[in-house]
Amino acid sequence: MTQYLVLFENTSTGFSAYAPDPPGCIATGPTIPETRCRMEKAIAMHLAAMREDGDPIPEPSHFELLEAR
Repeated sequence: MTQYLVLFENTSTGFSAYAPDPPGCIATGPTIPETRCRMEKAIAMHLAAMREDGDPIPEPSHFELLEAR
């Protein structure tokens, strides 16, 4: 199972999320759990549409770095 990095940001109405790979895949929601759920569905739909169109599925090119304490 391929895992993509998803970035979450605070907004004035809740949260937004996006994945650098695949580009253009975004979701919003009132809470982080709701935004995460919507983002999981958005990625699945995005990849299904890419497969249907015959587009190559991108490999993850971004990863998370944790700051040392």
